[in-house]
Amino acid sequence: MIASTSVGRTVFLLRRLNTGVAIGAGCLLLLTIAVTLFDVVARRFGASLGGTDEISGYAMAIATAWGLSYALTELVHVRIDLIRARLTAAPRALMDILSIMTIAGVAVLVAVQGWSVLSKTLANNSRANTPLETPLWIPQSLWWSGWVWFAASALILSLVALTALLRRDYDAVAGAAGVDETMGESGGEVSATPETATGPQTNPKRASGTDAGIDPDRGADEGSGQ
Repeated sequence: MIASTSVGRTVFLLRRLNTGVAIGAGCLLLLTIAVTLFDVVARRFGASLGGTDEISGYAMAIATAWGLSYALTELVHVRIDLIRARLTAAPRALMDILSIMTIAGVAVLVAVQGWSVLSKTLANNSRANTPLETPLWIPQSLWWSGWVWFAASALILSLVALTALLRRDYDAVAGAAGVDETMGESGGEVSATPETATGPQTNPKRASGTDAGIDPDRGADEGSGQ
């Protein structure tokens, strides 16, 4: 019980931290939008800040990198769970472990390779080939640190999920590395009903002349009269 509580507390704290990270990333995007709108309006009066497209590109990359960890802890990364949904609790937990460890491996790989790029930028004191001549270590370091935090979050969740699996606490595994089941309940999934699978079905009776309001005998009489 104590272990289950500690697992839940770890996931809860990590989610709180990543919620704050997501709010910060959102504020960065809002600030970028405000600067872009100001620049668009200023151009109408013959003035311009300049470089808004470059700044918005940096902001998008930084917000995306930092937003990955929030999506991870909220279990909203895209997963194709066609097989997982048909498994029992234990095999489902194993698939969740495989998923979170794969994400952690990719995140660590990107973080390691990202540092090689950032270190070359620092060594060469590289600047952007733009009118702003932005020192590239500034946006690159913010982008890289987002991937480092994403990798750290994925590794923490992997450890938490493995601990829960060893204790056969499959609910805790799903809470740390599973799928948000509420997404399907809110209309995110489409159930395969006969009509959605094969299209609207034609009622054979609707195709007959009687149900369409046509009297066959009357039609025959009119045809013979002609």
